[in-house]
Amino acid sequence: MSDTKIRKLVLAALFAALCTIMTLVIQVPSPMQGYVNLGDCAVLLSAWVLGPLYGGAAAGVGSMLADLLSGYAHYAPGTFAIKLAMAVVAALLFQALQRRRTPNVLLSQAVSGFAAEIIMVAGYFGYACLWLGKGLAAAASVPGNIIQGLFGLAAAAAVYAVLSRGHALTHITH
Repeated sequence: MSDTKIRKLVLAALFAALCTIMTLVIQVPSPMQGYVNLGDCAVLLSAWVLGPLYGGAAAGVGSMLADLLSGYAHYAPGTFAIKLAMAVVAALLFQALQRRRTPNVLLSQAVSGFAAEIIMVAGYFGYACLWLGKGLAAAASVPGNIIQGLFGLAAAAAVYAVLSRGHALTHITH
């Protein structure tokens, strides 16, 4: 295995751990047996830093582990799929927007993060509505998920800016 692949694999494991920890650190319960957390910050960071493959795997596995460790095992399959999809879409959009002639990091983050958070809100609504059998009562979790998404996007953009200004991203990705 090449040094690049090993490095990416190690970084993906670290980002998966970061997703787990940031999801578990602050949990504000919501009315639908879920909680609002900082995990989306780590999901978006993993997407923007590691790309769709490794970032998606880190986001899905790390977020799913948080559900398993915090007593929400019934959400684990949905969380894996939703967070993986969020990270893949965020990474692909971020990369596409950054390849433009005059890339704007903040705009790329806003567009890719907003798309990812739409996936999160719709994904958890659909999962709770259809898979968990809550029907339209699952709509009660939508406001909390929107707040979580907006907070996660803002936090991820802020952390990314700090890492970028400190030149940490060049050491992580190269």
